[in-house]
Amino acid sequence: MTGVAAADERADLEKLRATVTGLIGALVEQGVLSREAADGMIKKAEADAARTVAAQAQQAPPARPGEVRVTYVPQIVKDEIRAQVRDELRQEVAQDVIDRARQEQWGVPAALPDWVARLKFKGDLRLRGQSDRFADGNAQFAYFDFLEINNAGGLADAGADGLLNTSEDRDRLRARARLGLDVTITDSLLAGFRLGTGNTRDPVSTNQTLGNTGNRYETVLDQAFLRYQAAGATPWLTAWGGRFDSPWLSTDLVWDGDLGFEGAAATLRHDFVGSGQPARGVFLTAGAFPLQEEELSSKDKWLFGGQLGLDLAFADQSRLKAGLAYYHFSHVVGRRNDLDGIEFDYTAPEYLQKGNTLYDIRNDADPQSQLFALASDYHLLDLTVQYDIARFAPYHVILTGDFVRNVGFDEDEVAARIGQPIEAKINGYQFMASVGWPQVTAAGRWRVFGGYKHLERDAVLDAFTDSDFHLGGTDAKGWILGGDYGLARNTWLTMRYLSADEIDGPPLGIDVLQLDLNTRF
Repeated sequence: MTGVAAADERADLEKLRATVTGLIGALVEQGVLSREAADGMIKKAEADAARTVAAQAQQAPPARPGEVRVTYVPQIVKDEIRAQVRDELRQEVAQDVIDRARQEQWGVPAALPDWVARLKFKGDLRLRGQSDRFADGNAQFAYFDFLEINNAGGLADAGADGLLNTSEDRDRLRARARLGLDVTITDSLLAGFRLGTGNTRDPVSTNQTLGNTGNRYETVLDQAFLRYQAAGATPWLTAWGGRFDSPWLSTDLVWDGDLGFEGAAATLRHDFVGSGQPARGVFLTAGAFPLQEEELSSKDKWLFGGQLGLDLAFADQSRLKAGLAYYHFSHVVGRRNDLDGIEFDYTAPEYLQKGNTLYDIRNDADPQSQLFALASDYHLLDLTVQYDIARFAPYHVILTGDFVRNVGFDEDEVAARIGQPIEAKINGYQFMASVGWPQVTAAGRWRVFGGYKHLERDAVLDAFTDSDFHLGGTDAKGWILGGDYGLARNTWLTMRYLSADEIDGPPLGIDVLQLDLNTRF
């Protein structure tokens, strides 16, 4: 056999091997065939071909001196290889298809009504062990629970419940369960609903503390909204109405992660680059949210907000996001009643944590009757920056900074309300860093994080900021450390240690340790 013919045979075999390998690779990419099965098939086909070639070589007569012989692979052998690979591939693919059809119940959606395919259930469950530790030098009887005092009608009626715990350590087991349903109305319109543990008295926590003598948990409608998203590869408009998650680029410096927003919001996006390129663009979000509805519409409490942001993605999948927001709280300042009047009782907030400057708006002859309300306006400027560095993928380094300032605080107006001069404490900032997987969604994945927070007395509304750091509220500074570790698919452990002290008030140091078991579907 000539060298040219042998080269042709080798080229044919290489083409055959490339074709079969490419076909198997495509099936692996599409998820029809597992990588392990594909590798086994390729190795087996190559081994069979090698044995066939060796057998042909043994059957050939010995070469004469000086003769160069190139092994010839007959067409029938190549046909056998093709037939064998095709048969094995057919069997492997058939078994994979059968297994996947059984697992994913292929064919069932076609037998069900159309609306079933437009429903998507999702949810999560968190089991938490929490330990609250109070510093030995904390001030006693110095911090009031103003929410409890308002609900009771005064400090005397509130009794011991009108004082915050500053000395007795506390250990709790807690649970949070949420079940959501998304309904696709059209390609652009979606309706969302979510049930969750929690209650209608605490807007910044959905935790249920265990240990209620066997009583059942409270369940509330946590979300109910319509979302419109303009069709297209890069939607330029997203709009929400109802009760939904936060539409802002933000951190828990201003908004607690469990806080829901009621009202309407919309985000406009504009990209600077075409499709197929890393996303680079700007966005504008605006929203209006009623906080407390009164019979007189002109006195309703509202939140109006707007945020202008930048979103830059890079070739290595790193991403930089920045947003400058302005949040305007309307009619939240308390108004003092006329003598023996109750006309302005509604100006007292329906929910408080601790930290903000308050004053008594009651004005009657009963010294044991008090009702506390906010002494300042809250008009917040908030700058949030997040840089996700992906050059070490699959590990990411994520850096987040947040700075907020209450530009609505007026020292003269506040002093006139509370009856004495007061220094403006209106700034807050937070820096966080995390290293590891950006999302811990599989066994063995991990992430560690840490940061520092400084939140002055009237920098934000204490009602809506993080409820875990310093056990909620403002006038606090300290450190946050923690990490996540994946146990199984969508199941992971989280540990957080939050150590915080007061900034200006009487001594109040609180350390909080949380260990969470999380799962979601």
